[in-house]
Amino acid sequence: MKILVTGAGGFLGYYIARDLKALGHEVYNFSRSHHKDLDELAITTRLGNLNDPDSIDKALDKIEAVFHVAGKVAMWGKWEDFYQTNTIGTKNLVDACLKKGIQKFIYTSTPSVVFGSGDIENGDETLEYPNEFLSLYAKSKMLAEKYVLQKNSKEFLTCAIRPHLIFGPRDKNIIPRLLEAAKKEKLKKIGSGNNLVDIIYVENAAKAHIQAFQSITPDSPISGSPYFIGQEAPVNLWDFINKILKAHGQKTVSKSISVKSAYSIGAVIEFILKFLRVWNVHPPMTRFVALQLGKSHYFSHKKAKNDFDYSPDITIDEAISRITP
Repeated sequence: MKILVTGAGGFLGYYIARDLKALGHEVYNFSRSHHKDLDELAITTRLGNLNDPDSIDKALDKIEAVFHVAGKVAMWGKWEDFYQTNTIGTKNLVDACLKKGIQKFIYTSTPSVVFGSGDIENGDETLEYPNEFLSLYAKSKMLAEKYVLQKNSKEFLTCAIRPHLIFGPRDKNIIPRLLEAAKKEKLKKIGSGNNLVDIIYVENAAKAHIQAFQSITPDSPISGSPYFIGQEAPVNLWDFINKILKAHGQKTVSKSISVKSAYSIGAVIEFILKFLRVWNVHPPMTRFVALQLGKSHYFSHKKAKNDFDYSPDITIDEAISRITP
């Protein structure tokens, strides 16, 4: 098939595009800039912007399926920026696909769309969206996910894949920021240090997207459904962080702070940044980050296993060895 991958020059999108190409599909990238590493895979870039309907229309020329991976990912920022890119941008893409008669639309969502303020232990896809969001990113992704799934039909097959804490080569967010904080000796355990979370290696996440794409049909349960995906089991978050730090020659985290204290610090930082109208920064703490680092949040992957036979190929230990210098 002729497939468009939004954000194929990034992290997860690159592996999805690479693997689709290896399966014999004709793959195109849609992004705001050109990427030489995609040229090496013979993947053509169609330049454009999710907020520019004309460029989307041109990018979808003769396309049969779309993997929508691109988006604005940040723990802090202006609501309008998240909303325009993640929500309106997704709506623009979906609407254009409907006009063009695109057959399949695989959307990269996030488990954060169901994260409120408490622990989530073995949660499944029946979890409802919370009434309030501490993360503007999560709120914008929730609105986008709802739109994608609502537009599902027998002629336009959609699903939403929710990978949790993706790590691996090309990652410019999670691991690099952990290492940077560790070098500055600014890392502290938040809470008891016993919280369990889901993680997923990037190539396993790409595999799940492609399996859903290959298996979705008008009569399958995949059509119009969300899916949590992760590794074979949740990990102790701080044990995992320390394993990463140790593999990169950094000191492990021993000092700790309570979830309540971290949450309060995050609230103060958010208030100051909002008052000063400072948006394009990576704050050392926010309320959402405090809860993400201090609470348990892991999910059942049974639905993905049952509906499209998902299981991770690459173990956590092997994955860590692949990102170790």
